[in-house]
Order: sequence, then structure tokens, then C-alpha cells
Amino acid sequence: MKVIIAAAQTGGHINPGIAIANKIKKENKNSEIIFIGTTRGLENDLVPRAGYDLKTIEAYGINRKISMENIKNMFKTVKGLKEAKKIIKEFNPDIVIGTGGFICGPVLMAANKYKIPTMLHESNAFPGVAVKLLSKKVDTILVGFEDAVKRLPKAKKIVVTGTPTKIKKINLSKEQRERLIDKLELNKELPIVLVFGGSQGAKSINSTLIEIIKNKTNTNYQIIWASGPKQYDIIKENLKELNIDINRIKNIKIMPYIYNMEEMMNLADIIISRSGAMTTNEIAITGKPAIFVPFPFATENHQEYNARVLADVGAAKIILDKDLNAKTLSNTLNEMLKDKNALLKMEQNANKVAINDAKEKIYEEIKKLVKL
Repeated sequence: MKVIIAAAQTGGHINPGIAIANKIKKENKNSEIIFIGTTRGLENDLVPRAGYDLKTIEAYGINRKISMENIKNMFKTVKGLKEAKKIIKEFNPDIVIGTGGFICGPVLMAANKYKIPTMLHESNAFPGVAVKLLSKKVDTILVGFEDAVKRLPKAKKIVVTGTPTKIKKINLSKEQRERLIDKLELNKELPIVLVFGGSQGAKSINSTLIEIIKNKTNTNYQIIWASGPKQYDIIKENLKELNIDINRIKNIKIMPYIYNMEEMMNLADIIISRSGAMTTNEIAITGKPAIFVPFPFATENHQEYNARVLADVGAAKIILDKDLNAKTLSNTLNEMLKDKNALLKMEQNANKVAINDAKEKIYEEIKKLVKL
């Protein structure tokens, strides 16, 4: 099987594409897979690192405001369509798969031109503009959340598959928990709150945690906090100005990045984070009660829609970025932690929307399209 995957810009688009490629390779060792992206995004690092060839074209998102830059980008994207046609004609794939973002426009339109089977995967509960525009053109649309189905009324075929992720639910033994807690130099008796804001961190969440540290309000819980590599040194200096050593804060472990995220998510009692599609799916899969602080500038406000998928079934709380402060966050945390039965219920509710076999579901739909 020969496959082209269009994925560009962010990890939220690229990582599902890589997961799909890995599944195809696992099931069909002789498969040939290439990616199409741009020269500007994370695909230039993530795709080659995963072992796949990356072809690049000109492609840009189109803003609704009329401007010279927008007009220029439209012409560049038209050029990208021609480039995509050339790549597709030369590679001659059995299927072309897009995983969201503006790169999907020219690539899937080019595939349609050559009557090649097409598939789109949308991770977010609120589909992006490119997915909406292409929905009546592609053969199959796969969505990460049931909520997305009603927002794609023109789709030829739509299937709820979930979003492929590396994170799995692990039932840690008492010994495993204690080993991890000892390594973090934390307290075995206090609940653990895991905080992160994506790979680059989240400034509003980080600022709020500094206030919590300053006011010493985390007396009945402890925090594992991934600040983001770019913000770690800034936070270190901010704390130093308060005469606080970043490595010697009671009940708090701060690090730039968490490499063993699967272990940390399964260790935590509550997770505080942004609500990108991948993160929301991972929290549902691990069944952890969550406090979401949606990124307010996400396209189409999709992070809030993702957060509401879990909030609406009673698995998460939402604090809007504009309402986030140390008092609001502390009050929400304390309210959740005082009722263990309620936390257990939140975990059970998260499991209701979790899809653990996303890769298998996606592969089944691929087989249908290429008639394997």
C-alpha cells in the first residue's frame, strides 16, 4: 500500500499523522508512506525523526480579513496545489490522508483531481475551516469526538474513531507509585496535582502557580509542574526575586518538560492543563479528573469545545483564561479534593468518552477505502 499523509505546523496535526503511519507500517511492512507538509512547521523535525520522508509545498491558512498578505498567501497556496499534484502524480498513492490544518486543502484537492481515495482525521470537537470546506469532497472523515459529527453535516461518510495517542491507562501498583514519588522527592501521603500547558508551557497557568507558591496555599496537595522549556528560566528568576529556590519548594516539583508523561498522568490525582485535542483525549483515556484552562486564542475557540466534551459528562471543570487566578484555581482544587467519591465519579465519567482503540478503528476505515 502506498500512502500520502498531509500534516503540518503543530504537533496536534502531525502526531496523529505519524501514529496512523506507524499503524499502517505495523500491519503492512511493505507499505510506502510519505508526508506532505510545509517548510515552516514542526513537521520538519517530527516527521524525519519518525523515519518518514517529507515533501514540502507552499500552503497557508486564509484569514477572513482582506489584506495584501492574505492575497499573496492565496496565490502561494494555488502554487502549492500544483506542487501537490506533481508529488501525487509521481508517487501514485493508493490513499491520501489529511490530519487537519490548511495543508489538507491543496493536498486533498489534488488527490480528488486524480480520483484517489481520500480521508480526513479531525481531532478537535469543533472542526477546523479546512475540514469543513473539504467535508463534502473527501470519501471518509474520521473524528476524535462524537460532538464533531453534528458540525459536519455535509460529510459523505463520518466515523467516530477517537484520536491516536501514545498515552495509555496504567494501573500503577503501590510500589510503582512510591518509587515515582520518591524520585520526585514528594510526599507519599498528599494528593498529586499534575500541571502542564503544552510543550511550550502556558503563561497564564504559570503565573497563577507562582501566586500559589507565593501565598503557600498548596498545604493539602502537592504539585508536579511542567513549565515549558522556554519559560523555566523566567519562572526560576521570578521565584528568586521572591527569595524562593526553584529546587527547594515544599510539596512542589518544577521541571521544564516531562519526558515520562504517561507515568506522570497515571500517577496524578487531578490534572490542570490547556485543552488541545490530544491532551483532552489523553486525559479521557487515563480517566483523570481535570481542570481545563482553554487557550483563548485557539482557532474557532476549539479548545473550549474540546474541554466541554469532558465537562458536559461531569469529568472536568473549566476555568476560562480570563477568570484564572490563584484564588479561583485554589478554590476549585480544594473543592474537588475534599470529596474522594466525587473524584472517582469524574474518573468513571471520563471513561465514558475515552476511545482506547483509535488506531485500530482508523486502520479499519483505511482498509475499506483501499479495499484490502
